[in-house]
Amino acid sequence: MGNRGRHSAADETLPHLYRPCEIAEALGCSEWWVKEQARQRRIPFTRVGGAYRFTVEHFAEIIRAFEERPLQSRESEPQGTVAPRLHQSHHAVPMAVPLRAKRPRRVSPPDSPPTVA
Repeated sequence: MGNRGRHSAADETLPHLYRPCEIAEALGCSEWWVKEQARQRRIPFTRVGGAYRFTVEHFAEIIRAFEERPLQSRESEPQGTVAPRLHQSHHAVPMAVPLRAKRPRRVSPPDSPPTVA
């Protein structure tokens, strides 16, 4: 029967490591997103045997990293003061660069006859 039915003291002290699919399900996102964020070093993780694993502390830090707070009401501030900026996490996703299509390489001018090979 082996050790399946028995729990040792070491079992209770070792942290549980969660797989990306478990973190994705808890966050309500895709497993791909969790792995991509880890690959880009935007979220904390542990890498065991080449696979991403997450502790409870990692999960809590991921939630904090993507947390957004409401801005303070402008009415409660005295005139002439600037609201303090909220602390931005170093895990913030960089702004996207707009993409532009490249011009096709093989474009023949509209007035020229087609070439025969």
